[in-house]
Amino acid sequence: MSELKDKLVLVVDDEPRMITFMRMNLELEGMRVTTATNGREAVEKVREEMPDIVLLDVMMPVMDGFEALRRIRSFSQVPVIILTAKDEEEDRVRGLELGADDYVGKPFSQRELVSRIRAVLRRHYTQPPIPQTLVKVDDRLSIDFARREVLVDGKRVNLRPTEYRLLYHLVQNAGYVLTHEMLLSKVWGPEYRDESHYLRLYITYLRQKIEEDPANPKYILTERGVGYRFVDFPGARRINPADAPVV
Repeated sequence: MSELKDKLVLVVDDEPRMITFMRMNLELEGMRVTTATNGREAVEKVREEMPDIVLLDVMMPVMDGFEALRRIRSFSQVPVIILTAKDEEEDRVRGLELGADDYVGKPFSQRELVSRIRAVLRRHYTQPPIPQTLVKVDDRLSIDFARREVLVDGKRVNLRPTEYRLLYHLVQNAGYVLTHEMLLSKVWGPEYRDESHYLRLYITYLRQKIEEDPANPKYILTERGVGYRFVDFPGARRINPADAPVV
């Protein structure tokens, strides 16, 4: 049985042919499909129907996908995949910065779309195993994995699900260098091993939230050309990163 069966997907696009194409292929996977033709309608549908995932076109009338995403993120962490033209890198980056979980460039195949949906749902709804409850890195930074809380100077820092998963793998392998490919595979999924821009972007997000000086980080260190390493600290877990669980 498909893991997509009975999941509710909101398809947002102003092109009837595109909606028909996506509806047909997603229903073949057992998903339930609801639709919207502009950003304003999409925001209302997210509030009212609480879909499991949203496929959101960027260029639409009434309200574009970026504004719709900004409004959705003000009240919901539902996974969102934005749909962009393949050569519009600026749109992809802007969407990720606004909180999109992934993007798919038009035109795309049914296989690519379904693969991306599976990967996003897997990493969004699968919780990492709970390691030692409280990790005290130093007097400034501590992480409570049981409560999914990150505290900086005693104040809670809100992390997106993907940011938390990335931090989880870095901290659980403190002192070890994790390659770009390893982090992409464990956090985003094996389909993303070559998508290094995701990793760079989310490392930047994490540093902005936990580092005292993001331009000169002391927790998340860059191993140029190889990957990233979380600073070694007293009490850090000692495991081989190759043995770290895939979550």
